[in-house]
Amino acid sequence: MQTNDMQWDQEQLLAKLGELELEHRDLDDVINSLMNQPDFDQIKVGRLKKRKLALKDQITSLRGKMIPDIIA
Repeated sequence: MQTNDMQWDQEQLLAKLGELELEHRDLDDVINSLMNQPDFDQIKVGRLKKRKLALKDQITSLRGKMIPDIIA
């Protein structure tokens, strides 16, 4: 039973990781598109960059949870 729970958790983590990575890439595209406009909204771009950074932190955290603990 424990193995099934661990496998389910891994599947959930992978799905969430995929969602976060997709949103991260989408934000990158939006930010680049906005910055290519002559009079872009710096506040909006700043907020999007902040969100992108938060996503990156979540992605890093999830990847850390997926790596099994190795007892030295």
